[in-house]
Amino acid sequence: MGHLSNIFRLGIKELWSLLRDPTMLVLIGWSFSVSIYVSATAMPDSLSRATIAIVDEDGSPLSARIASAFYPPHFLHPEMISLPEVDPGMDAGRYTFVLNIPPGFQRDVLAGRSPAVQLNVDATRMSQAFTGNSYIQQIVLAEVNEFVQRYRGSTALPVELVLRARFNPSLTASWFGSVMELINAVTMLSIILTGAALIREREHGTIEHLLVMPVTPGEIMLAKVWSMGLVVLLATAFATVVVVQGALQVPIEGSVLLFLGCAVLHLFATTSMGIFLATIARSMPQFGLLMMLTLLPLQMLSGGATPRESMPELAQSIMLAAPTTHFVSAAQAILYRGAGLEVVWPQFLAIVVIGTVFFVIALTQFRKTISQMA
Repeated sequence: MGHLSNIFRLGIKELWSLLRDPTMLVLIGWSFSVSIYVSATAMPDSLSRATIAIVDEDGSPLSARIASAFYPPHFLHPEMISLPEVDPGMDAGRYTFVLNIPPGFQRDVLAGRSPAVQLNVDATRMSQAFTGNSYIQQIVLAEVNEFVQRYRGSTALPVELVLRARFNPSLTASWFGSVMELINAVTMLSIILTGAALIREREHGTIEHLLVMPVTPGEIMLAKVWSMGLVVLLATAFATVVVVQGALQVPIEGSVLLFLGCAVLHLFATTSMGIFLATIARSMPQFGLLMMLTLLPLQMLSGGATPRESMPELAQSIMLAAPTTHFVSAAQAILYRGAGLEVVWPQFLAIVVIGTVFFVIALTQFRKTISQMA
C-alpha cells in the first residue's frame, strides 16, 4: 500500500505541475478539438460544397438535366448565369467551376455530332480544382449517356456492376480523417507530456528532491505514466464524443468504451516511450528533435495515412513493433466496423506486450540516468 500511495501522490504532483503550465494546456485543448475538426474537414483529396455556375445557352431538357445533377455535399446548388457574367464572377472568386453548355447541344448530341462543353476552372483553388474536374466530367457524361439511351433504345449490358461502399456509403473523407487525427493526437500528446514532465523536473532541479525521498525510480515513472495517461484519456473521450460524434457527425458503429480501453493500453506504451526519449535527451530542444524522428514513422507507417498492404514488406514487418500499428487496426475495427473484443483481442495483446517491453527499457534507462545524477 505504501508503494501505491507514493505512486498516487507523485501523480497528483504531476497533474498540479501540468495545470500550472498554460502552454501545455493550450496544446492539449487545440490538439483534441480544433485540430481534429480542421484536419477532418479540410482534407485535400475531398470535394465538399464547391461553388459552380452554369451557362445554359441551349435551354433544352438535356441541359436542364445536367444542371440538376449537381447538388450537395460535393457541390453547392448551381447558379444559373449568362455568358457575360462568367469572367467577372471568376475574377471575383465567386465560382470555382463554370460549365458552359453551347446552343443546340441536345440537337447535336442526338445527331451524333459530339458537341463540346466548356468547363472553366479556377485553378488557384487546387484542392477542389483537381478533384472537381473529374467529378464534373463523370457527371456530365453519365447524364448524356442516360439521355441518349432513352432515345436510341440501346441494348443493356449482359453484366451490371453494383457498387456498395461498406462502412462509409457516401465516401465522406471526414469520417476517416477525424479518427486518424484523433489517434495521432493521442500518440503525440502522450509522448510529449511524459517526456516534457521529466525534462522539466531535471531542468528545474526537482528531480534531486525526489532522489532524497523514500521513493523508487519505478514509482516515479509509474506516477508520470498514470497521470499523463489520464489527462490524454479524458481528452480522448471528450474528442470522441463531442468533436467526432457531435461536431463532425461521424457515425460510431462500435463501443466507445472498448475504444477507450484500447487507448489505455496504447497510452501505457507511448508514455513509456516518452520517458525513454526524455532520458536520452539532455534538453527540451533535443527532445523535440527526437520527437520528430519518432512521430513521423509512427504516424505515416502505422496504417493511418496509407494502408499497410500498399507498403513494402520490410516496412510492414518493422512497424509491427510499433504500438500505433495495432492501435490503428483496432480503432478502425471498433469504430468503423463495430468489432467486439472477440475480434480485436490480438491487437490488444500485441499492444500489451509492446508496452511492457517499452516500459522495462524505459525503466532501465531511467535508473541509469538517476544513478548518474546521484
